[in-house]
Amino acid sequence: MNNKMLKAAAFTVGAFLTLATAGSVAQEAQSLDQLLEFVKQGQTDEAKGNRAREQKFINAKADQKRLLDEAKAERARQERISMQLEKTFEDNELLVADKQQQLKERLGTLAELFGHLTSASGDAITSYETSLISAQYPGRGEFLEALIEKMSGSDKLPSIEEIERVWYEMQREMTESGRIVAFEAEVSKPNGDKVMQTVVRVGSWNIVSEDGKYLQFVPEKGSLEELSRQPSGPFQGWAKNLVAATSGMHKFGVDPTGPTGGSFLAALINSPTLEERWHQGGYVGYAITAVGAIGFLIAFWRLFALSMMSSRVNAQLKSDSANDNNPLGRVLKVHENNPSMDTETLELKMEEAIMKETPSIENSLTLLKIISAVAPLMGLLGTVVGMIITFQAITIFGAGDPKAMAGGISSALVTTVLGLLVAIPMVLLHTIVNGRAQRIIHILNEQSTGIIAEHTEANLGPQ
Repeated sequence: MNNKMLKAAAFTVGAFLTLATAGSVAQEAQSLDQLLEFVKQGQTDEAKGNRAREQKFINAKADQKRLLDEAKAERARQERISMQLEKTFEDNELLVADKQQQLKERLGTLAELFGHLTSASGDAITSYETSLISAQYPGRGEFLEALIEKMSGSDKLPSIEEIERVWYEMQREMTESGRIVAFEAEVSKPNGDKVMQTVVRVGSWNIVSEDGKYLQFVPEKGSLEELSRQPSGPFQGWAKNLVAATSGMHKFGVDPTGPTGGSFLAALINSPTLEERWHQGGYVGYAITAVGAIGFLIAFWRLFALSMMSSRVNAQLKSDSANDNNPLGRVLKVHENNPSMDTETLELKMEEAIMKETPSIENSLTLLKIISAVAPLMGLLGTVVGMIITFQAITIFGAGDPKAMAGGISSALVTTVLGLLVAIPMVLLHTIVNGRAQRIIHILNEQSTGIIAEHTEANLGPQ
């Protein structure tokens, strides 16, 4: 009996501990009977909880079955609607085909007419987008687009007035392309200002403002913009005279590519000027220019000096007395100052006098020769520098963008041209200056030889 009671007590204690660990209300039993009562009460509560959960599961299963039945019913309903819609779609397809056949029969030859009108209108839209006439008559493209959309549909037909307007717009385009017209328009300045000006349209070629500036038509904006760079030369003056004229014939620079967007005028005004090309040479180009300027100044200075010297020498040839204002006179002065000197000594004296005059006569000839040789070498230096810049651009941007390489190539070619422009004239000037100097030296040698011969003859005569 005691063993049974101990076993029951141990089982009861284990159950009690289990219930306490699961979260049941822990109470201290005063006796074994009270502990047994607590265990029974816990089992009863647990059974009630299990029955509640089972009932909840049963209710949820019933709800799920109800929802499943509702979903099946909805699917069946949607299937019936789908079948009905498919039948309606098939009926509508037959109806649409029947109506299209009726429309085709009723249109007859109008379908071919609308096809030609659509094609002609599409070509006209492409032409009108870039036409300068659209600056004076805007909205033509929008009308043709709406007409094409109407002719492409099946619920509306174009009216006679709309069809006739297509012909009218084509006729107006041809007529206006041969007229010179002045009209008021808003012009956008390069600084962003917009002003109303009187502009003159020369057919479909060019538009100029009242102050002689060439304008461009921007199709995307439908506006006129003054070119930031204008063509050089007399073109702006001609344009201004044309704007002020009321009759007669006047000169005007027409862009032959005007109807297609004015690409020739754009290329012309974007072409660099001589000054811009000179700046493309960079520092090497500036150095070549400075060397060339110095060479030209020296050459012209020596030409002037030798011309004056040559005129004095020519005057000395006609004079009987020696004059100190020219090299020949100073050489002749040696003979006048030493009339009784022996021939050999006199010859040496006169050679010495000629040698003294030679440096002043040949002054700067060596420098001109050096400049003519250095200029092409400096051009070659600029070419190498430009090619280095080009290869650096290729390394950074790749070879796909020609504009990235244009700067280096321009520098290379411009410096080469500058070097040749300096070297070629410098060679010619050196030849001319050297020729004049050698002519004067030749006169000095000739006169000196003649004087020595006369002096030798005079000394041999009395013997």
